[in-house]
Amino acid sequence: MAVTIKSKREIELMRESCRILAEVHAQLGEAIKPGISTWDINALGDKLIRSYGCVPNFLNYNGYPASICVSVNDEVVHGIPSRERVLKEGDIVSLDAGLIYKGYHSDAARTHPVGRISSKAERLIAVTRQSFFEGMKYALAGNHLYDISNAIDAFCTRYGYGVVRDLVGHGIGTHLHEEPQIPNFRQWRKGIRLRPGMTLAIEPMINMGGYRVRWLEDEWTVVTQDGSLSAHYENTVLITEGKPEILTLLPEDSGT
Repeated sequence: MAVTIKSKREIELMRESCRILAEVHAQLGEAIKPGISTWDINALGDKLIRSYGCVPNFLNYNGYPASICVSVNDEVVHGIPSRERVLKEGDIVSLDAGLIYKGYHSDAARTHPVGRISSKAERLIAVTRQSFFEGMKYALAGNHLYDISNAIDAFCTRYGYGVVRDLVGHGIGTHLHEEPQIPNFRQWRKGIRLRPGMTLAIEPMINMGGYRVRWLEDEWTVVTQDGSLSAHYENTVLITEGKPEILTLLPEDSGT
């Protein structure tokens, strides 16, 4: 599948798909507290997505059994919600979600504290989020794709964190995963030239320890190999003639 350049009509549909997802994420974030199960988080997310007349695009995607990926502590991505998994004070939880609006996909992720967390965990979440915005400084038409990758890696490794290499971001549009793949770690080639109309899901996945990960027996849940905490931050982004437009970000959340 080639990299797609979206038309004005397609961009408007992408904007609305992403705006709705941003609203869903905001409401999910408000629900995060000690005592809630990952199953309840998923149920709420599914209900919210459908309340906007949209469809959760993760549900049954390649067999994934839920609408929201809920990943706790050392779980990097694709945690499967469970009635038995109850969040407790001091945990961190990553919510990865997406939806389909009139045939167009959106995708975004956030890592939340559960009650009061350690200062080290707070810094991991903050650095992971900021690394996305460091990448955005290079998400400009005429630059190359891997300028984004290298900026994310340089920022996170400065803190001694591991940048996950087995999982990457991706293009997005009428399919959840389109070309190109977007690494978050250092690349030695330039990658494709960025063009206005590209829509990209850029998603740093950053570990407090080493970058290595492993898959659990459910063949979905990815955890850090060394058991360290992991954080995830993702937005769907539009490349424009000027600064990138972050489609899955509410105005009040746009500060860096």
